[in-house]
Amino acid sequence: TEAIGLYNLGQSCCLNSLLQVFLMNIHFTGILRRITVPSSPAQRRNNVPYQMLLLLEKMQCGKCKAVGPTDLACCLSEHRVKLFVQHDAAQLFLTLWNLLKKQMKKPELVEELSDLYTICIQEHLACQNCSFEIKSNSSMLTLPLAVLDASSHRLKTLEDCLQCFFHPEELTGQNMCFCQQCGRKTTFLQSMKLVHLPQTLTLHLKRFCFERSSHTHKLSHYLPFPQELDFNEVLTENQCQADDTEKATWQYELFAVVAHSGSTSCGHYCAYIRSLTECKWYCFNDSEVCQVSWDDVKCTYGHSSLYWRETAYLLMYMKKKPQ
Repeated sequence: TEAIGLYNLGQSCCLNSLLQVFLMNIHFTGILRRITVPSSPAQRRNNVPYQMLLLLEKMQCGKCKAVGPTDLACCLSEHRVKLFVQHDAAQLFLTLWNLLKKQMKKPELVEELSDLYTICIQEHLACQNCSFEIKSNSSMLTLPLAVLDASSHRLKTLEDCLQCFFHPEELTGQNMCFCQQCGRKTTFLQSMKLVHLPQTLTLHLKRFCFERSSHTHKLSHYLPFPQELDFNEVLTENQCQADDTEKATWQYELFAVVAHSGSTSCGHYCAYIRSLTECKWYCFNDSEVCQVSWDDVKCTYGHSSLYWRETAYLLMYMKKKPQ
């Protein structure tokens, strides 16, 4: 009864894939089931969490192979989410999450939703001429990972992408910063340090490359990602700003892959999701749902000469249960 498809309403494959990723996450649905139901019919029609809950209940009736997310789509359009257009999965994921957070009235549910998805990073800026340093914490919903290094060479693994994100960068020339201690612009070293990782971690592989000519093309080269990911093995001590208790929870298992096929101007999304109750992989392709193998999921690693084939775009990892 879990693997139910969603009918395509017209270029709604991106929305359908993200809805499946949300609703197959039992930690998320546990929060969704405890929302306050809006009092008036008009409020219920325009409330994203409530409409998502209705869709979940419709899917769990299990009477048909697919259901239509029409009411939820209409609700989203009231919140300026365009229908019948191609969306970028990373941007739409952020939009959906912000609407959910904004419309969940109970403070404890908002906090739980934040704990479930929010990454905490500390940014360091250090003057290379004196001891002046700036530290600031920021929260992110996804880790945006470049798939090319600073010299535009292809990165070979997901671990390389993570290392590249946390690698210090020297800000020189036009990028120099003003140092309050030196009283002038100087060279700074910018670095990111990992402070906190959530229960459900979302990694965004930046496969769409924007050129100066405003032309966008897709980077489809081979980039493998593991089923299990331990950040303690990927990052160095200097790239972390966390105690041992926090670091002990940094072991993850792959939960879902949102994959993109086609080109930047004409593409399609589907989702590969591991059922948390059955531990089986499923492919959710709009109304079609089928069980797949890990080898099928690995087909989203990418292939340079087949840019129109499915390529992983969003990776969702879930914390492993402590032994």
